[in-house]
Amino acid sequence: MLSLINSSVFVALLVLAAGTDLRTGRIPNKLTGAGLAAAFLLLAPSGPAALWGGVAGAALAFALTFPLFVARAMGGGDVKLLAVAGAFLGTGRVVPALLATALAGGVLALAEAGRRGVLLPVLFRSRQLAGHWASLGHAGERVTLASPGAVTIPYGVAIAVGGLAAWFL
Repeated sequence: MLSLINSSVFVALLVLAAGTDLRTGRIPNKLTGAGLAAAFLLLAPSGPAALWGGVAGAALAFALTFPLFVARAMGGGDVKLLAVAGAFLGTGRVVPALLATALAGGVLALAEAGRRGVLLPVLFRSRQLAGHWASLGHAGERVTLASPGAVTIPYGVAIAVGGLAAWFL
């Protein structure tokens, strides 16, 4: 029964976050704060190991994505929502969720760039960004969400897809 409740809350949280991100371009702190509290409250009855697994999952997701926020490649709400997903998923499913999220985000970004008619420039700038990262900032172009012409997407949708894939698969 608890598993069904956990699943229902997790699905509802991700769907709400994705819908809010689609409508407003933001994921509110109230939603991520409530999601983190819900994850811990739902894990607590399963014992300390489950609770610590949720804490570790949230910490791992945050640690892996916070550098992207610092580099201005990801929004703060996205990082916090990924930490919430990590709390629900635990350490064993965080990395698969992040990989599925990145894949979904890439597909959404390509679709958005195609819709806007800027697919080739986006692909070229991605190559420049990869060169910048690979050379530790000595070559290529540093691109951020604030860069002119940057294609942004409601990443909450990608997080929902990745989180649900890791939860149910």
